[in-house]
Amino acid sequence: MKILIIGGTGTISTAISRRLADSGHELYIINRGNTNDKLQSHIKFIKADINDEKAVSESLGEMNFDAVCDFIGFVQPQLERDYRLFGGRTKQFVYISSASAYNKPCADHIITEGTSLANPFWEYSRNKIQCEEYLMKLYRDDGFPVTIVRPSHTYCETSVPLGVHGRNGSWQVIKRMLEGKPVIIHGDGTSLWTMTDSRDFAEGFIGLLGNPHAIGEAFQITSDETLTWNQIYRTIADCLGVEFKPYYVASEFLAAVSDYDFTGSLIGDKANSVVFDNSKLKRAVPYFQPKISFAEGIKNTLDYVLLHKECQTEDEEFDKWCDKVIAALENAKKEIL
Repeated sequence: MKILIIGGTGTISTAISRRLADSGHELYIINRGNTNDKLQSHIKFIKADINDEKAVSESLGEMNFDAVCDFIGFVQPQLERDYRLFGGRTKQFVYISSASAYNKPCADHIITEGTSLANPFWEYSRNKIQCEEYLMKLYRDDGFPVTIVRPSHTYCETSVPLGVHGRNGSWQVIKRMLEGKPVIIHGDGTSLWTMTDSRDFAEGFIGLLGNPHAIGEAFQITSDETLTWNQIYRTIADCLGVEFKPYYVASEFLAAVSDYDFTGSLIGDKANSVVFDNSKLKRAVPYFQPKISFAEGIKNTLDYVLLHKECQTEDEEFDKWCDKVIAALENAKKEIL
């Protein structure tokens, strides 16, 4: 197939780009070219800012595609741009939405594609919902061949997936673990969550490309493994060979005492217990079977991060904030007692 990916080098899309290229597809990637060195040289790169619509249109010329996949569309005007650029020149347009768009608070912890979409806590998720609604209207009214994909918490080798971290990513939490410091876990650590290795995600995603059962449909792609946050953090600590030292803090409190977006990322997403039912995807892609357990996948990630300094971005502000929150709650205990 002749496939165009908008983005192509992110947490989710890198594994997809690699697998498509290795499988012999004619793969084009359009981005600004800052991180393309992580991909195979035989991929055809179109160096452009997707927001520069005129330049992108000129670069595309008369090209048509079997599939166009947008990994970096976050608001409706970006999808309107995509429709102007690719309407009539692709057999399938795949939009990467988000499982955080599902109804919060959850009416049922079992999540299917039929679960309603509504998230009053996170603007990011509401924007994704708006994008989905816009694209499905194009499908219904104009026959635009849309497929919507909803990932949940997907990770790759370059960053450790966590619930509570600062603006610079998860490394500072890993550093706290290595230094023997307690790490903040939202709630009591018993809510249910799913972590998906990007290599497993890629298998399900590629199975939807060129798939006639995917047009006009939405699919979630996740691992089938369900974990508590305690299990997630303990697995990370075990891989690091350190003691698991959790410090539990209510999500509402974390949101109230910081300018980090914990209202959205926790109350609107990670603090909710969810179990994903991937039956619809497996009907469309019968060979899809997630194979990488979190224990295996996170070991691969930690091995990579610990060997690559560029993945170890420190966050002194977040570190001090963690210490401040823990000290304040410990003092509150003493005052009450």
